[in-house]
Amino acid sequence: MFATMDKQLCSGFYNTSPLWINEQFGIPQFEFPRIEISNFKPKPINDRLRLGHQMEHVFEQLISDSKHWEILAKNMLVDEGKNRIGEIDFILENTETTETREVYHVELAYKFYIINSEISEPIHRLMGPNKRDMFFTKLDKLREKQFPLLYTEVLKDKLKKLKIQPYAVKQQACFKTQLFIPYGDINASIRPLNKNCIQGKWIRFNDFNSKTFKAFEYHITFKREWVIAPTLDRQYTSHHETLLEINLRMLKQNSPMLWVKKPDGTIEKLFVVWW
Repeated sequence: MFATMDKQLCSGFYNTSPLWINEQFGIPQFEFPRIEISNFKPKPINDRLRLGHQMEHVFEQLISDSKHWEILAKNMLVDEGKNRIGEIDFILENTETTETREVYHVELAYKFYIINSEISEPIHRLMGPNKRDMFFTKLDKLREKQFPLLYTEVLKDKLKKLKIQPYAVKQQACFKTQLFIPYGDINASIRPLNKNCIQGKWIRFNDFNSKTFKAFEYHITFKREWVIAPTLDRQYTSHHETLLEINLRMLKQNSPMLWVKKPDGTIEKLFVVWW
């Protein structure tokens, strides 16, 4: 079961689209290498880690499987005296460019954002389902904190040992995202973002507690399952049973992701938000 789940996790990560193509918001997108994901055999990934840390392990394994990239450093800590000011996710070398030695500083993000079309400013519409994770604050952190870490004085010796000139390094983000549009809103605009990121819908609890949804069955996912494609080999329960469990989540201000199984056998992802 765990080996299968690790495989699904890696496949889910690989098949998740980047939030933008090329460069947007002043940040170039890392172009993930092509990998024969169907043949890929992952090493065990600790499911007790936060999902973000699990994604770092997935990224590391997949990049290591590529013939065109070498990991020079990962999770490089940046300390000033006793104070930790940050961490650099990955420093990679493109092994296809041995003559010019192209080195990349890549910051990794794997996000789940709902699109709240009630907000007028497009960049502020993207938020985590619990309203605690905002896209625009992540952008600011990348530009103003994460990328400048490479040029700090305290990293100079570490980079020198790796024979890296910081100002020659290309900085990019591997920003993979699943987006969720409002239920029933077929006109949700996400330009200039990648429409291939749309993986499901979201709804408020009061709207979920309605006749429309009583004909469906549901699987309340655990966090790891958020990444993977929905499958039928899970336990699905009635709307009534699901509603009781979701009500408890609402009281804890927790927005679950459901897999919704329809009578025709199709499955879709749905966030039920507490706010």
